[in-house]
Amino acid sequence: MKLEHLKKELKGKADKKKAAFLARFFKTGPGEYAEGDLFLGIVVPEIRKISKNYLGIGLKDAVGLLRSKFHEERLLALLILISKYAKGDETAKDAVYRAYLANTKYINNWDLVDLTAPHIVGAHLADKDKSPLLALARSGLIWERRISVLASFHFIRNNIFDHTLEICKILLRDEEDLIHKAVGWMLREVGKRDIVKEEEFLKDRYMVMPRTMLRYAIERFPEAKRRAYLKGSV
Repeated sequence: MKLEHLKKELKGKADKKKAAFLARFFKTGPGEYAEGDLFLGIVVPEIRKISKNYLGIGLKDAVGLLRSKFHEERLLALLILISKYAKGDETAKDAVYRAYLANTKYINNWDLVDLTAPHIVGAHLADKDKSPLLALARSGLIWERRISVLASFHFIRNNIFDHTLEICKILLRDEEDLIHKAVGWMLREVGKRDIVKEEEFLKDRYMVMPRTMLRYAIERFPEAKRRAYLKGSV
């Protein structure tokens, strides 16, 4: 009953004009990466506000909501899962992690991945075997590949870089622009904390990595060094 009330509340805040804008922004047209996704037209701050009233719904209901055809309902479900993971004991955390990985096809846009992967997948694997991330990095599903590298943001924030760099090696020649941006972003985050580590990674790879990936990775470099990388003269 609570889940039905939640959906009713969301639909009551729907905005057709905002929905049309969001559909364009998140590339839902034919052949685009989020083809066919549907929006209600509710902004993220409002969804966060609504989610606080429904953090007590069960894991089964949260997963059911995650499988919604509406982007905002999936986002709300993920906010609930983040809360459940953060507040749960080890058994609850493991259940959320497993439910997350069993439903990656519904975590199907960059905002949904970026919001959740560090806080659930990265956090869960912080003191565990990292091989699940390498498997995700080799997945045929773009969202699983993005999850793999974004999950490693959790490690970066704790000044652990080797796992991120290993994933970046796997994704170095990925064909998707959204992966180029994600890898470049995480390399930049490594460099913010350890510039030597980042440049060691770039040294033998910057000439072959996609241009977008490189631009993201070196965005914070001093202008002269950034231009040298772009010209291939480092």
